[in-house]
Amino acid sequence: MNKKLELGVNIDHVATLRQARGTIYPKIVDAAACCEAAGADGITVHLREDRRHIQDKDVYDLKSMLNIRLNLEMAINPEIVNIALDIVPEEACIVPEKREELTTEGGLDVAGQMSEVGAVVEKLTNAGVEVSLFVDPDEKQLSASAAVGAKVVELHTGTFCDASENVAKDELDRLIKGAEIAHDLGMVVNAGHGINLDNIEAVLKMPWMKTLNIGHSIIAQAVFVGLEQSVRDMIKKMETYNG
Repeated sequence: MNKKLELGVNIDHVATLRQARGTIYPKIVDAAACCEAAGADGITVHLREDRRHIQDKDVYDLKSMLNIRLNLEMAINPEIVNIALDIVPEEACIVPEKREELTTEGGLDVAGQMSEVGAVVEKLTNAGVEVSLFVDPDEKQLSASAAVGAKVVELHTGTFCDASENVAKDELDRLIKGAEIAHDLGMVVNAGHGINLDNIEAVLKMPWMKTLNIGHSIIAQAVFVGLEQSVRDMIKKMETYNG
């Protein structure tokens, strides 16, 4: 069905390490260059409202140096939207965001805020940005995503990746069905959240996928093997995907 499954590497937690001490290192652009050299197809960063890791300057620096695509994760906050419109990343993934959360928890409620999400999708699309919506594999949310004009959805794999063994199969079945629904609605299917070297084999059972966006596990593994090798190890696992 699909061609090569692409990898977008989320490097937020390189910035987390930097911000922990308020240093100028490790540098985000150096991390991105390592990922690019290792064969990553894109770089993902989440510019959060609280700027807990990625900073505005990081996004501008990445846009100016990358030879691969930049995917900006963002909430529908007007300030962040304006930054995205100024930078014009190749991709923008709209995600839910709460200040108290450790990381993005669950998919975006598109159906519950169609006018707000639709307005941002339209602005970004008109600016030349490919917009994806980070959603759970729920038919209602997928239909709403198509209705607001999104051409891409990123299916939230975190519930499956964190599931206990007795419910993991049901969660994987939901993801497989969600990918089928999104494809039938004419949308490109990406996926991400919680994917690591141990659970990716199951994730690869999802059909129609174009890109996996993976961050935390790659950065964590890089502590032991280095960032380039960590990216290569994930790409190697992804080579078995046949759509």
